[in-house]
Amino acid sequence: MRLRLASQSPRRAALLQAAGIPFEPGPFPDIEERLPPGLGPCAAVEAIARAKALAALPLAEPGDVVLTADTLVFLGEAPLGRPRDEAEARAHLARLSGRTHEVVTAVAVGAVDQGLRGLRVASATTRITFRVLTADEIRGYVASGEPLDKAGAYALQGGARRFVTCIEGDEDTVIGLPVPLVRRLLAETQRGSGASEGA
Repeated sequence: MRLRLASQSPRRAALLQAAGIPFEPGPFPDIEERLPPGLGPCAAVEAIARAKALAALPLAEPGDVVLTADTLVFLGEAPLGRPRDEAEARAHLARLSGRTHEVVTAVAVGAVDQGLRGLRVASATTRITFRVLTADEIRGYVASGEPLDKAGAYALQGGARRFVTCIEGDEDTVIGLPVPLVRRLLAETQRGSGASEGA
């Protein structure tokens, strides 16, 4: 079995490396990440991870196992994705200031040899509470450039750590790849049994 990480996120690659899970990068399908309407947070993020896997599996080779993932921040039911620009990044952070939000990361694992019926999809959720942020703190953090390619406009592993007062759940989920969930789905895929898509 050769694990292929179908994500160009350096954070996900670093988490796999730190966990001692061997992998090779790619394939990288070009798909539009559109949040499906009418779904709750977990189901919506799982749908995106599933779509990525469905696009990546035909590009892989026999014997490959493809891993895809997607991460979104939710304030209540409202998703906060990657900001389009600095103004939206400031708006995201202002909304998160002094409040508790959820970060959902969905993981999809599929083996080429098992076909689409062997695709396994699941998600993990972590709750994050921010202290009240000043306007100057928000402007300074956004000016650093770090928030501009992050869901919710912040990086827990970076400068936003100082904003956090409480973490309930796995930090890896917030960074972009819940390693315990990845290990579970990989083990199920290796066995060729266990929970299937929608677990």
